[in-house]
Amino acid sequence: MNTITIIGTGLIGGSAALDLRKAGFAKELIGVDQNPENAAQAVELGLVDRVLPLQEAVAISDLVLVAIPVTAIQKLLPSLLDIVPPQTVVIDLGSTKTLLCEAVREHPNRAQFVAAHPIAGTENSGPTAALEGLYQGKMNIICEKELSSAHALSSAEEVFSLLGLKTIYMQPEEHDKHVAYVSHLSHVSSFLLGLTVLDVEKDERNIFTLAGSGFASTVRLAKSSPDMWAPIFEQNAHFLSHALEEYIKHLQHFQQCLQTGQTDQLYQMMQQANQIRPVLDGIAQVSPVK
Repeated sequence: MNTITIIGTGLIGGSAALDLRKAGFAKELIGVDQNPENAAQAVELGLVDRVLPLQEAVAISDLVLVAIPVTAIQKLLPSLLDIVPPQTVVIDLGSTKTLLCEAVREHPNRAQFVAAHPIAGTENSGPTAALEGLYQGKMNIICEKELSSAHALSSAEEVFSLLGLKTIYMQPEEHDKHVAYVSHLSHVSSFLLGLTVLDVEKDERNIFTLAGSGFASTVRLAKSSPDMWAPIFEQNAHFLSHALEEYIKHLQHFQQCLQTGQTDQLYQMMQQANQIRPVLDGIAQVSPVK
C-alpha cells in the first residue's frame, strides 16, 4: 500500500482519491490545496485523510498526483521534482502537455515524472464534484513515456488501470493538437453559445421557457470552471487557434448558404456532419455514459 499526495483536491484529484482508496491502493491519502475551504471539504468528504503543506506531504509520499490548473502545474513541476525523494513518482493529470513536458524535460529527476491526461470530467468543480467511477472506461494518454523510468511508468500504469482507464501513448504536440479539436474546441463553442444567448436574450425567463434538452446538452460545458479552462486555452493557444479557424470557416459558409437560400447546401453540410455518428457510437462503447 502507498502513501499518496493529491495536489488539488477538486473534481479530478478528488475523484482519483476516491477510487484509489476504494481499490485499497492507498495506505494514506494526503491533500495539498491552496484553498483552505477546499482543503477542509476534502477532509470532511473523506477524499483525503489529512492536509499538509506541500514539502511535508511530498517528503513522506510514494506517489504524487498533480491535479491543478495547467499553468500552475507548469510553474510547480520543476520545484516539485527538486524535492521528491528518490523513489517517489510524480504524475500530472493536466489537459495540455507540450509546455508541461518542456518545463521539466532537462530536469535531473525527469525520470520520476509521468505526463498524463485522463480524458474524463464533468462541468462541475471543487471537492464536492468528486465522483466515484469518474474514470471508468475512459481513455488516458501518457506522453514521453521514454523519458520516464520503468518504475515510474509501471506505477502510473497501475494507478490508471485501477481507475479503470485505458491508456495510449503519444508525444506532447500530437496530444495537444488532437485535444484542441475533440475537447478544447467543444468547450469554446459551449462558452460562446452561452454568451451569445445571454447577450441576446436579456429576459432570462424566455431562455428557461423556450430552451429544450438540445440547448441544455449543447451549452452544458459553459458551466465549466474558468479557473481551469482559461489556463488550458492559454497553453494550447496554437492548436486551438487553428481549430477555431476551421470551425469559423464552416460557420461562415453555413451563414452564407442560409442568407442566400442555398437549402441544398445546408442539407449537404448537415448530411456530411451525420458521418460523425459512427465516431460517437465508438466513443459510447469505449466510455459508457454514466
